[in-house]
Amino acid sequence: MQVTATPAPKSSVLLEVEVPPDRVERAVGEAVRRLARQTRVPGFRPGKAPRPVLERVLGPGAVFDEAVEIAVRDAYREAVAEADLVPLTEAEVEVVSAEEGKPLVFKATVQVRPEVRLGDYRNFPFSPEIEAIDDAKVDRVVDELRDQQATLAAVEGRGARNGDYAIVGFVGTVDGEPFEGGSVERMPLILGEERLLPGFEAQLLDLAAGATKSFEVTFPEDYGEASLAGRPATFDVELKELRERILPDADDDFAQSLGDFPDMAALRTEVRGRLEANAIDRARHDFADRIIEYAGANATVELPDVLVDQEVEVMHDEMRMTLARQGIDEAAYLKATERTEEDLHKELREPAEKRVKTLLVLSRIADAEGLTVPAEAVEHEVELARRRYAENPRLVGYFDSERGRSFIRSSLRRTRVVEQLIDDWLAAHPDHPPLVHLEDVEQPTVEKTSAQAAAAISATDPSVVLEGEAATAGPGGRTAAPEPGSVDAAETAPAATAEAADAAR
Repeated sequence: MQVTATPAPKSSVLLEVEVPPDRVERAVGEAVRRLARQTRVPGFRPGKAPRPVLERVLGPGAVFDEAVEIAVRDAYREAVAEADLVPLTEAEVEVVSAEEGKPLVFKATVQVRPEVRLGDYRNFPFSPEIEAIDDAKVDRVVDELRDQQATLAAVEGRGARNGDYAIVGFVGTVDGEPFEGGSVERMPLILGEERLLPGFEAQLLDLAAGATKSFEVTFPEDYGEASLAGRPATFDVELKELRERILPDADDDFAQSLGDFPDMAALRTEVRGRLEANAIDRARHDFADRIIEYAGANATVELPDVLVDQEVEVMHDEMRMTLARQGIDEAAYLKATERTEEDLHKELREPAEKRVKTLLVLSRIADAEGLTVPAEAVEHEVELARRRYAENPRLVGYFDSERGRSFIRSSLRRTRVVEQLIDDWLAAHPDHPPLVHLEDVEQPTVEKTSAQAAAAISATDPSVVLEGEAATAGPGGRTAAPEPGSVDAAETAPAATAEAADAAR
C-alpha cells in the first residue's frame, strides 16, 4: 500500500492512498460474507448466498461498493498509523478511482493536532501599572458610604432641584384629548434622572411641594408609540411631595457607626488600604492580560476548524445564558437585532479563533515551562464545584467526568503558567512593589458561565489536544484512530467599608 501525506491548511493533512488489487479482492470477499449475513435470500441459509445471488437482490454494484468501504476503512487506519497522525475528527474522504482488478485510490483530509510555534513570551516590553490612590479617591469612597447612610427629609424653604425625591401626579393631552398612559395619580421620581419625556423633569425644578404647573413637551421622533412620535403634548402636573437626601457629616460619630473605627482618620486609613489592595490586585490581573496578549501575538498556530467550531458553540451557549439571566428569549433577541443564528455564528467566529489560539498558546507555554498539575489539585476543584453548583446536576456531572477533569486540568495549567511568568518577572525586578492577590473567598478555577456552556455541549478544552494522552482518545474512550465516515466526533471536538472600597475597583 502506498501512502503520501501532505500538510494542508488549517492544521490538516492530505493523505493520498493507493490500495493494491489483491487487498481490494480480499475486501470483496469480506463484503460478500457481510452482506450474506445481513440479507435474507430465499433458498439460502444466512451467510451462504453467493455474490451473483446477492447482486440480483441488492443490485449489481452493491458488493463492490461494500468492498470499497471496507478497503478504505482498513487502509485509512493503516495510513494514519504510518503517518503518525492523531485525527481530531472524522476524515473527509474522496474516492479517486475504484475498479475491480485495479488499485483503489482515495484521498482523506484529516484535521490533526495543531503545531504551536512559540515566539517570545518572557521579554515583554511593559511592566505592571499600579493605580495611585490619593485623597480624592478616598473622599469618593467616604462620600459613597455617607450616601448609603443617607436619610430622606421633607424639603423646606426652597424649590425642587435635581437629586430630590419627588412624587407627582399629572394629566397629559394631545390636541386636547387624553392619551393612553398619559395620566398618573402618584409617580415617584428622582429629579434629573430623565425617566420621563425629555424636558419633563426640568419643568419641575424650583417648584415647591403642593405646587401645580401646566407645560408642553414634545414626544421624541423615535417614540415607541407611533401615534405620539414627534407630537407636542400638554401636561397638568402637581408636585405632591418633595424630599431631599440628608447625608451624615463626615465626622468621628459617622466613622464609629460603621464599625470598629475610633475616628474618621481610622476609617480613611481602612478605606485607603482597601483601595490600594484593590489597585494591586487589578494591576496583577491587567499585567496577566497583557502577557497573554503578548505571547499570543508572537506565537504562530494554524487552527483546526473543529476546535473553532466547538468554541463558537460554547460562546453561543454563554450568550444564551446571559440572555436568560436577563429574562430575554433568544429567538426574540435575534428577531429584534435582525440576525439569524447563522449570522451570530459568523460574528462569533473571529473571537472564537482568538480564544482558541490563546488557550493553545498558554498550554504550549506550560509545556515549555514543564508545568504540571497534580491530581489532588484537580480533585480539589471538582469537590469545590460539587459544593458550589450543587443545584446544577448536569454541571456537577460534567466536572465529575474525565472530560470535565481534563477541562479543569487545562484551566489550572494556563492559570498557573501565567502566575509563574508574573512571579518570575517580579523576582527579576526586586525593586518593583509586590503584586499580591486579594484574599477573596475561594472560587472555582473555571468561571460558572463558561463551565455551563462547556457542559451544555460536553466540550473538551481546546488545549487538551496538545496533551498526548487525552488527544489520542476517540469518542467513548476509544483509542483507535477515527474511521472516515463512521465517527461522530472526536473526543477533542472541541462589611460596609469593604463593600464601598470594592465597588470602587
